[in-house]
Order: sequence, then structure tokens, then C-alpha cells
Amino acid sequence: MKKKVVLVQDNKEILEIMDQVLTEEGFEVTSSLTTEPIEKIDKIEPDLVIIDDHIKGKRKGSEVIEELKSEPETEDISAVLTSTAYDLPEKAKECKADDYIEKPFDIDHMIDVVKKNS
Repeated sequence: MKKKVVLVQDNKEILEIMDQVLTEEGFEVTSSLTTEPIEKIDKIEPDLVIIDDHIKGKRKGSEVIEELKSEPETEDISAVLTSTAYDLPEKAKECKADDYIEKPFDIDHMIDVVKKNS
């Protein structure tokens, strides 16, 4: 069975590249430029959520992850925070993300992080 990934990024090009790479790696990807898929997380039932810290909308990616990790129904979903922020490791730790991917990222590194956490 394919592992499911919810991918939320603020940049359309990055979203498309990540979606394509992960699909080629055999993942079932739900990608979005907004947090809309997060609202339907109980229907999607992903193995992993990859979210950018600076997404359009009311909440930051780190806040979304913190919320997922504080709910019993979603606390076991792996979450990876992505950002260009210099303090990304600290941010990821603070919001209880399972891992992080610094941008600009190396595609092989991204694949490793996703496989390790899904």
C-alpha cells in the first residue's frame, strides 16, 4: 500500500517539484498551497505531513504541527517542517515536528527525510 503524504508549501514551483519527486518515489501525495488538506486530515489519513512554516492563511506551519501533535487523533502522524528560516531546527523542535527540511533543499535529502519519517 502506498504511503500517504500531505504536502503544503507556499511556493507553487516548490510544491510541484516536491509533489512530482514524491509521486515518482511511490507516495500518494495530496498537495496544496493552503492548509485546506489539514482540515480534512481525518479523511485523508496521511502517514506524513510536510508543511512550510510560511503558508498563506491564518496559521504558520509550526502552529499547524503543534496542533496536530496536541490532538490524540493526529499526534502519531509524522510531521516535517520546511522553511528558509535560519532557526528552523529550533522551530521544528518547539512545535514537536518529527523532522525538518531546510530550503533550498537537496532532493535526495528530502527523499531521505520523507522515507525516514513515513
